[in-house]
Amino acid sequence: MNLKKVSTPLSKHILPFLDYCEIEKGLSSNTQRNYQQYLSLFVKWLKKEELEDLKPHELTAEHVWDYRLFLARGHKTNRGENLSKKSQNYYLIALRSLLSFLSERDIETLPSSKIKLAKQKEEETVSFLDVHDIAKMLDVPDVDTPKGLRDRTIMELFFSSGMRISELTGLDQEQFTMLKDRDTSRTYELSIIGKGNHIRTIFISPRAAVWLREYLKDRHDVEKPLFTNLTKNGASKRLSPRAIQMLIKRSAMLAGVSKKVTPHTLRHTYATDLLNHGADLRAVQELLGHKNVATTQIYTHVTNKRLRDVHEKFHSEDLKK
Repeated sequence: MNLKKVSTPLSKHILPFLDYCEIEKGLSSNTQRNYQQYLSLFVKWLKKEELEDLKPHELTAEHVWDYRLFLARGHKTNRGENLSKKSQNYYLIALRSLLSFLSERDIETLPSSKIKLAKQKEEETVSFLDVHDIAKMLDVPDVDTPKGLRDRTIMELFFSSGMRISELTGLDQEQFTMLKDRDTSRTYELSIIGKGNHIRTIFISPRAAVWLREYLKDRHDVEKPLFTNLTKNGASKRLSPRAIQMLIKRSAMLAGVSKKVTPHTLRHTYATDLLNHGADLRAVQELLGHKNVATTQIYTHVTNKRLRDVHEKFHSEDLKK
C-alpha cells in the first residue's frame, strides 16, 4: 500500500475525523462530543509544545510518550486533581482512533498500535455497591415532591435496567404510554436506542415500573422527554447527564455511602447483582448491550468468586490412598 504524506497539520484532520464518526461509523452525538473534547486537549498540548504545524507523518512515538506524561502529570481536572488511569485512556483512545482514520485514508502517520493504554488497577475498573447501599440511596428523595419522585424513579430505573446515562436521558414519555394502564406485576420490556445508535432491549422490573407509573401520573405537561428539569412553571427541557450525575452523587452522600457513586456505578451494581443471582456472563453481556463479551469480562470479581465457591463445595479431596 502506498501511503501519502500530506502537508495539512495533524490538528486540521480532527473535523473530518468527527464527520467520519458521524457519517461512516454511525457513532452517537454523545460519543462524537467526547472525541471532540478529548482531541481538543491534544491540540492544546501541540500548541503548548509549539507543534501546532506537526504533520501526520511527523508524529513519533516520542511525541506520544510526552503527551502521555502530560496526561499523567501535567493536566489537572476542574478539581485540581490528576487524571485517573481510566480518564487518561479516554484521551489516548481518541488519539488512536484519529490515527486509524488517517490510516484508512492512506495518509502516512504513526500506527495506532503504537499508542499503548495505561494499565488500570482492578479496583479502578469496576466500582459497585452493596444492595443495602442502593436501598438507602433510594430512600433519600422525598417522593411527596415532584423532584423527589422524579429522582427516585431515575435511580429505580438505573438499577432495574442497567441503562447507560445517555440511554436514560434519551427516553421520551411516549415510550411508556402503555405502562400507564399495564399490569405492573410483570417485567416490562422496552426497545431503546443504545450505544452507536443500535437498537437494544432493556427490561424494567415490576417495582421500577410502579415508580414509573406514579411519576407519569404526576406529570401534567406535554413535554417530550421522560425526565426533565422541574421549574416553578412545570417541566422544561430534557434533564442533562450532568444533572443526573449530581443527583446520584448527592443521594449517595446523604445515604452515607462512603465511596464515589456515579450512574455507571449503578450499572456495574446491576450487572454484579445479576451474576450473584446466577446469570451467566453471556446473558449479562446482552442485558448491558455490550457488543463483545470481552467488555463484560470486567465482572470477573464476581465470576471468579462463584467458581471458587463451586470448587470448594464440590471438588473432592477425600481420595482413597
